[in-house]
Amino acid sequence: MSLSKLLAASSALLLTLSLTACAPEVGSDAWCKQMKEKESGDWTANEAADYAKYCVFK
Repeated sequence: MSLSKLLAASSALLLTLSLTACAPEVGSDAWCKQMKEKESGDWTANEAADYAKYCVFK
């Protein structure tokens, strides 16, 4: 693997990790608040089910 490909792959991995590290844990109060502020039309089916389970029917 060339140095430029290795650098690009490392940068992509670092970016991905930095973006996912900031997401609150599913079911936490911060997650419920974040979902409440998000347009419900943009929710996935899993997010809607988790929201109902953790934020509505506690």
